[in-house]
Amino acid sequence: MAVLCDTQIRELISIEPFAEGEKRQGAVSYGLSSYGYDVRVGSRFKIFTSTPRTGGVTVVDPKRFTDDLFVEVDVDPAAGGAGYVVIPPNSFALCETVETFSIPRDVLVLCVGKSTYARCGLIVNVTPLEPEWRGKITIEISNTTPLP
Repeated sequence: MAVLCDTQIRELISIEPFAEGEKRQGAVSYGLSSYGYDVRVGSRFKIFTSTPRTGGVTVVDPKRFTDDLFVEVDVDPAAGGAGYVVIPPNSFALCETVETFSIPRDVLVLCVGKSTYARCGLIVNVTPLEPEWRGKITIEISNTTPLP
């Protein structure tokens, strides 16, 4: 198994919209890097919340996962990247990437959280992208801190 470099990623993986990696003043970098691609989150988030049917206590059962466990939050895309979402302390959010990926038959993609966010107590989890998979990536974000 090999790790792909930037030229191989550009050549083999279809990413739309594609961004060349570069530092941006006042913003977290995204796009192609030496051995990876940093994605951006889209404008729609689902944040875990307490629900009335459980008496204010949220019970998460992966076999009975329902939309009423979440509050949907939309970030204004017209804010030009200045929009934000508050993930409550010790809470969890789901979102999807801006980018759509198309993975070739002979490639498996492993996704790793960005240390910029880990230093803020935000832990990112993403399932591997299987060969021949196509779509936007669902990102799970955990706020492990007592702060929003």
